[in-house]
Amino acid sequence: MNREAPDILSPEFAADPYSAYRVLRDDFPLLHHEATQSYVVSRHEDVERAFKDPVFTTDNYDWQLEPVHGRTILQMSGREHAVRRALVAPAFRGNTLEQSFLPVIERNARELIDAFRGTGSADLVADFATRFPVHVIADMLGLDRADHDRFHRWYTAIIGFLGNLAQDPDVAEAGLRTRDEFAAYLLPIIRERRAAPGDDLLSTLCAAEIDGTRMSDEDIKAFCSLLLTAGGETTDKAISSLVHNLLRHPEQLAAVRADHGLIPRAFAETLRHTPPVHMIMRQAGEDVAIGGGLVPKGATLTCLIGAAGRDERRYADPDVFDIHRTDLSTTTAFSAAADHLAFALGRHFCVGALLAKAEVEVGVGQLLDALPDLAVAPGARPREQGVFTRGLDALPVRFTPAG
Repeated sequence: MNREAPDILSPEFAADPYSAYRVLRDDFPLLHHEATQSYVVSRHEDVERAFKDPVFTTDNYDWQLEPVHGRTILQMSGREHAVRRALVAPAFRGNTLEQSFLPVIERNARELIDAFRGTGSADLVADFATRFPVHVIADMLGLDRADHDRFHRWYTAIIGFLGNLAQDPDVAEAGLRTRDEFAAYLLPIIRERRAAPGDDLLSTLCAAEIDGTRMSDEDIKAFCSLLLTAGGETTDKAISSLVHNLLRHPEQLAAVRADHGLIPRAFAETLRHTPPVHMIMRQAGEDVAIGGGLVPKGATLTCLIGAAGRDERRYADPDVFDIHRTDLSTTTAFSAAADHLAFALGRHFCVGALLAKAEVEVGVGQLLDALPDLAVAPGARPREQGVFTRGLDALPVRFTPAG
């Protein structure tokens, strides 16, 4: 071993994590990172195990998420987790997703695209991707559309808090302030929906009951806070990354234009190649051997999803974006049997995976239909930014204005 271990908080890592991931996988499959006081794993088999093996708990969310969201389903285990998941999951799959929320998704995509399709240019990050999933979630919950800008500000502040590995005090303060603002906004609305329910998701959560268990107002508020950020951030970055990946591979773009049925393939490959979430943490419930070393009980394990998706031990030509690759199944990509790790796996597999799939299929499909000669703007150099979550800072595009 003749290389120095990359520092996941360094400017060099932020500029190009993928080169660092290769060094970590090859030479430091288990690394103790002093600044974050965590153990880092980067190989696919180790990250997969960390998500599936019950010895790795989500107790880390007690300090990582609870300060801004309140206590969420991600922190729960056993029967408590099973019941809470059973209460919320039906809203994000099957007939409810298809009949109640697909029209909401389609309308929001259309409205955002109509706002710029006549201009001939746009920034697909600022004008579409960062707005689209947040608007969808707010409409699903039946919240006032006049508050969209407020939701976007809250979402940005909470995401900043969650990714604040360097412990910037201003970022931390903004996240905590948002917690209080969001609670003051949503709790009165929850009480109103309990008294006079509608046909929105918030009313559904208020009425949901399993074996005599219902969600408290605080449970619902915490879940909605989590949904706004986790559901917004991942889909936001996935859409802009997916479109950028296709624009950089014209033959694959042409294939997807000709057959929108390939969009889920392009989404799954984007989740592997340029995932929105690069790190998820777990906590060791006991001393455990992994990555060729030992993680002590109570220690935090930082699981590098971004590294695992590029692991040549698992994927052929992992640095190549290829929607036609045969070692990534689209059939299972949005289920707990996924063979990528972007939605985690095991009992905490992302409950909103099918919602994300629906948003990406609709959003990307409508963009390609509305902007037939879409291209990166001349001279633009879109770049990724972020460490905990990662996506394009901007995606300036040009196209023929709609008549």
